[in-house]
Amino acid sequence: MRTSFLVMVSAMALAVGGARAAVTVFGDDAAEQCSKAAIAGRADPGSESLCTKALDYDQLGTEDRAGTFVNRGVMKLRRAEYESSHRDFDAALALDPKMGEAWANRGAMWVGEHQYKSGLEDLNRGLALGVKEEEKVYFNRALAYEGLDDEKSAYFDYQHALQLKPDWLLPKTELLRFTVSRKPD
Repeated sequence: MRTSFLVMVSAMALAVGGARAAVTVFGDDAAEQCSKAAIAGRADPGSESLCTKALDYDQLGTEDRAGTFVNRGVMKLRRAEYESSHRDFDAALALDPKMGEAWANRGAMWVGEHQYKSGLEDLNRGLALGVKEEEKVYFNRALAYEGLDDEKSAYFDYQHALQLKPDWLLPKTELLRFTVSRKPD
């Protein structure tokens, strides 16, 4: 006998869940400081200016330049500056179309813009290419699925995010909204 599950969610909470992944950049001073600021979760204009300074003046290789665009885009995304973050993620992808973090963060940007189908496509591309913090991508993908009214897929992605990072409060909180029960065949 095949068991089916009915996943129901109460009161969808679509906040661009603080789940953005920065890129580690070593080397030139401003680019490395930008990277450290993005990884630390900073989004202040001073931190962003480090990224801009690195892009304008540092001698960066293609990968570090793309990573610096991602880091600056992440800072803008944290402030919900979607259009500006979109430009940075696109610039990163123009330099390195195989950078999973650029796809994943652009996907998070789309989710913030309530463009869930585009978000899902970019998040899936980021996962396929590989990212360092998969749990964040699964969390954002769960938000995209919720936006597309696919509660079952959202539930499983929240679960997967929690399996990847068991002490992360954000997916735990989201999962509290779900009720899972057996559905008659």
